[in-house]
Amino acid sequence: MNNWQDGYAETNGIRIHYHRTGGDKPQLLFAHGVTDSGLCWGRLVRALEADYDCVLVDARGHGLSDRPATGYTADDHAADLAGLIAGLGLDRPVVIGHSMGGNTATALAAGYPDAIRGAVLEDPGWRATLGTPEERAERAAQWRQNSAAMQAMSAAEIEAMGRERSPLWADEEFPAWAAAKQQFSMNIFDTITRVTTPWQESAARFRSPVLLVTAETTLGAIVSAENAAEAIAINPLIRVAHIDGAGHNIRRENFDAFLAAVRPFLAELHK
Repeated sequence: MNNWQDGYAETNGIRIHYHRTGGDKPQLLFAHGVTDSGLCWGRLVRALEADYDCVLVDARGHGLSDRPATGYTADDHAADLAGLIAGLGLDRPVVIGHSMGGNTATALAAGYPDAIRGAVLEDPGWRATLGTPEERAERAAQWRQNSAAMQAMSAAEIEAMGRERSPLWADEEFPAWAAAKQQFSMNIFDTITRVTTPWQESAARFRSPVLLVTAETTLGAIVSAENAAEAIAINPLIRVAHIDGAGHNIRRENFDAFLAAVRPFLAELHK
């Protein structure tokens, strides 16, 4: 982490933990995926910190942030980020979100458009179909069971499992990923599959440029080509960058291509 700052912000009655690279530079705000933590953005942040002041947030129930019993919808997470932006006095940062964090960034861009200057969405949960409430509850229960089993493992065992399952990831991705799996609260699963607003309604409310980064659904990516085309039709502020050779964890599976897509977008927003 070099000399990254480490602190807490009070928002919505809880403490949200973050790391920050600092400096008098344009600001980026990072929202991680479910069961990850802010430090899981480490590799990307190290590639960007020379040009940007990066704020890596631990979502509620993750990392070192507080663990309330409830409040884990995308709207809840977005309200936390809006409070953190105000509390830290950030100047309309660009929010970068992956998976759950992509849903958070979606809700933030739709509900707090004046708080940010744009967003990068790495394979958010923009699914064509969400299934029935019963199917979503079953998925959450299975997720909880698998996660509980993982939390019973040592960090070394978790890291070894990750390396076996994700051979395309760089070595430096695994320590933070494994540590995060031992930090999150099981409370997150109580509302993780609850949908408060369809993504199409949120996308229609975007008022700043949004880069939707997609990958190959055959490798596990969520956002399909059809959904990406629908997004562009809904709001002309949305543009799409498709990354080959990657699934849901796009930046981890094809880092160079992801960075090549994101850098010019960020530079354009900060002209």
